[in-house]
Amino acid sequence: MLPMATDVDWNLPPIEAAQLGAGAVVVLMGYVISRLLRAGLEPYWRWRGRSPSFARVFAAMTGWTVVLLALGAGLTIAFPSVQPINILGGLGVVSIAAGIAFQEVLGNLFAGVLILSREPFRAGDQIALGDVRGSVVEVNLRETVVRTFDGRRVLIPNSTMSNGVVTVQTGYERVRTSVVVGVGYEADLERARQVALAAMHDLDAVAEEPAPQALITELGASTVNLELRFWSGARQLETLEAADQVIGAVVTAFAAEEIAMPADIRVLESSPSFTAALAQAGTGDDAGRRETGDGERAE
Repeated sequence: MLPMATDVDWNLPPIEAAQLGAGAVVVLMGYVISRLLRAGLEPYWRWRGRSPSFARVFAAMTGWTVVLLALGAGLTIAFPSVQPINILGGLGVVSIAAGIAFQEVLGNLFAGVLILSREPFRAGDQIALGDVRGSVVEVNLRETVVRTFDGRRVLIPNSTMSNGVVTVQTGYERVRTSVVVGVGYEADLERARQVALAAMHDLDAVAEEPAPQALITELGASTVNLELRFWSGARQLETLEAADQVIGAVVTAFAAEEIAMPADIRVLESSPSFTAALAQAGTGDDAGRRETGDGERAE
């Protein structure tokens, strides 16, 4: 019967309490420094004019970087046999595995870093991407949060924001809006143009520079169309209010100056089945009238 081994020699180097304590102190100091950096960098970047989303995310990333460095240094001090190159090698293997398993998540993360660093739009800007139109509420590492104009909360993955065509409505101070009005062919076109320009000139929602324009753009079936171009504030409500004021003022001015705005003439062509149905209906009406007439004569 073989004797049982009671002691197993793992050939591990001795671990001293002082080393463990020193490693723990380094990790703790790294954590404290990371918190101080986060508390200081966020207001600093906001003071430098960066967006709140940029300041919050990059301050957090800086803090986590310091914590990871402190953790690696603490492990090296506590366990001298663990070399930094071994830690980096292990992290490399873990990174490859995580990249394969979480490819979509990492794609959104890197796209979020790109969006936050470039800042093509910020929280509060009004954007349009496909069918989504609204105000940006927040940009984080995974998604962009948009509140649509009808009050819905939409989460758009950052990879979609990075690859799609995004229209930043508030990218500039003013935007141009166009409204088409039609006047009769018999109207004095130059007079109609001057009346429309005068009506738009004193409106509060319409910017003075660039000046409004009234351009003849189309000959319709019953009208000559004028395209009224004007500039207003870039926000959605400002453009709607400007269009509302322009339409009301121009229609009122045309009515006061007796400038006709006739309705469009539409020509309808009947199909053979529709013509046959009308003929049949007419025949039925004639027969009914004859029966009524014969009855009256019979009485």
